Amino acid sequence: MDRLLSVEDHIPNREALAAFLARLREDHAQHGAEWENQTLDRFLEALGAWIADAQGSYTYLKQDLPPEGDWTFFARALSAARIYE
Repeated sequence: MDRLLSVEDHIPNREALAAFLARLREDHAQHGAEWENQTLDRFLEALGAWIADAQGSYTYLKQDLPPEGDWTFFARALSAARIYE
C-alpha cells in the first residue's frame, strides 16, 4: 500500500494537490533512500512511463481511468517548477 495515496483517496482540487505534493516532498526528505527513483532524471522518466501506462495501473486496481483529468494543468505545473521560486 502506498503510504502517501491510498486506492480510495481522491484529490478534488488544486489545494489538495498542493498538500499532496508537500507530503510527497516530506516523504522524500524522510524516506528518499527507499525511493526506487532517487534522481530527478529517473523520477521524471518513471513519471512519464506511469502516465503512459496509467490505464494498465487503473485496470489492475479495478478502477476506471478518470477522463476529466486536466493534463494541461499538470504539464504546466511540472514545467513551471523548473523556474518558479
